[in-house]
Amino acid sequence: MSSTSSCNLTEAAQCGGPGIGLFQGLVTMLLQTLLSAQCQVAPSSLWPPDYGDQLADLRDGQLDYDFVVIGAGSAGSVVASRLSENPNWRVLVLEAGGDPPVESEIPALFFGLQHSEFTWNYFTEPSSSACQATRDGRCYWPRGRMIGGTGGINAMLYVRGNRRDFDNWSAMGNTGWSYDEVLPYFQKSVRPVGNETHPAGYVTLSKFEVPAVERMIREGAESLGVPLVEEFAEGSFVGYTNVPVTAQNGQRAHTGKGHLAKVGQRPNLHVIKHALAHQLHFDPAGQRVEAVSFVRGERTYRVGVAREAVLSAGVIDSPALLLRSGIGPRPHLEQLEIPVVNDLPGVGGNLQDHVLVPLFMQLESSEEVPTQKEILDSLYAYLRNRTGEMASHGTASTVGFVNTNTANESDPRYPDVEFHHLWFQRARHDALEMLLSGLSLQDQYVKHLQQQLINYDLLCIFVVLSHPQSKGQLSLRSKHYWESPKLVSNYLTQPEDLATLLRGIRYQEQLLETAPYRAAHAQLSHIPIPECDSSPEYRSDDYWRCYAKYFSITCYHQTGTLKMSPDTDPQACVNPRLQLHGISNLRVADASIMPNIVSANTNAATVMIGERAADFIAQDWTELESPQGTERATRRIHDYDL
Repeated sequence: MSSTSSCNLTEAAQCGGPGIGLFQGLVTMLLQTLLSAQCQVAPSSLWPPDYGDQLADLRDGQLDYDFVVIGAGSAGSVVASRLSENPNWRVLVLEAGGDPPVESEIPALFFGLQHSEFTWNYFTEPSSSACQATRDGRCYWPRGRMIGGTGGINAMLYVRGNRRDFDNWSAMGNTGWSYDEVLPYFQKSVRPVGNETHPAGYVTLSKFEVPAVERMIREGAESLGVPLVEEFAEGSFVGYTNVPVTAQNGQRAHTGKGHLAKVGQRPNLHVIKHALAHQLHFDPAGQRVEAVSFVRGERTYRVGVAREAVLSAGVIDSPALLLRSGIGPRPHLEQLEIPVVNDLPGVGGNLQDHVLVPLFMQLESSEEVPTQKEILDSLYAYLRNRTGEMASHGTASTVGFVNTNTANESDPRYPDVEFHHLWFQRARHDALEMLLSGLSLQDQYVKHLQQQLINYDLLCIFVVLSHPQSKGQLSLRSKHYWESPKLVSNYLTQPEDLATLLRGIRYQEQLLETAPYRAAHAQLSHIPIPECDSSPEYRSDDYWRCYAKYFSITCYHQTGTLKMSPDTDPQACVNPRLQLHGISNLRVADASIMPNIVSANTNAATVMIGERAADFIAQDWTELESPQGTERATRRIHDYDL
């Protein structure tokens, strides 16, 4: 008997019966097919090549770029892509992370990316007014650390915001930022086909299929007079809808993939991955960026800036880099013994976020507990066809925008709360664990909610504050780049914020009384909180105020730490063309420039900001280089430490 036959017989015996090897060969082929399909979810070809691998081969003086973009996130990827459309401009992108993990591609796993090496795992300072149900009383603020940035870990929801959001920006003195003026840039980023005058955009939008429970949500809202809309259009900013998502064929489609990787082979565009920018260097007058230092591996590199640097490191890391480089409030910098380059008091201030209160509803389960076979079938469907449950994220794209304020001065066309919905089928403890771990809740609350899932479906509703009045602060703990900045959220420190959230909770209670919710036997899960349960009445105003103090978390929409405003504003950091006040060739392009947070998910507006920044830069430098313009910009050559 041959050795091969012996092997086959041994394997067959392990399965409990004889065999001649034919079936085993088919099983082996199946396994190989599955492994190959797994690799095809996120092949390395999806991402731009890493120019950092060539740094060791460079001689002094060879690393020379017109534009240096710090951060390959939602806005930075757009800026780099657009600037490199000009073949005469050499563009470098410094990204602190690497390629996204395969889990980033799979919509159903988006919550599973948190607390990983692919995120900046930031935590707020403990607060007496919020986040007390989280571990150590510190809210978890993850930010993406990969090509695509936070666009690689978010829920992929694409919502622009509304007319009033941007018209208010304009009214604050930000010329050119009204709704009518920014709308073309939203449209540009998603335009599927382009020409010389209207270039193509690379953001791909689609809609996910949603579970049947969405019908209960929609019909319940309709019972309360809240409209159902296909999409939000002019004059219609309140209602429930299945919002578009940045996804294509069952996979995530953020700007790191669409804008940046799609053009990653351009000879004038280089991306260096795992490159942590930690210092900006200025001319002797402190008015111009001359170079950027970054760490890659165990080495520090320094690259010169011939034209402009664009700071797109995000709402936390952009102001932190400026502070470490000597730009910010003088007293804070002097306290840390950082030489002051530019006394800019607003750096790190104006920190805004959509704080939310999660509610949990028990629903009578209408389906059988999913079997292991059904779960594996779903996995197989995704691997082979990018279909099935893993190709979407359930009810997460079912979003409601509601105005709960009945006061006369309130405009009924505009929302003051936003609702997100996350549905968990009975016994799917793995899916609920991803959410609860991502929220960083304490163990006793996780255990209670997992117990509920034994007998019920659970619907988690995020009651989101659209217009927070409470503003936080970012500052440095030390001048060392490896130490995380200090984040003070100041959640719920303004009474108006708590009052609005309370109205949002009361709205959800009204839904419980509608026929669709009653048919599902929906009821709020009473999570044991000793301090709140000491209230004389469960679900009283006092109870919900206490509940919000414990169950208050982020909607991952931090903004505003480098406020866009005219220089007459003492808290201004960038002007309406996104140039940092006091520095001639440094712009900021990310969510940190928002003077006020938009009343929607922030990713779409962040992409728009990237498009605007690239346009501003192209306009300014094209004018300088034209014969009719001012004196042609002179390229500056620097010495580099390589």
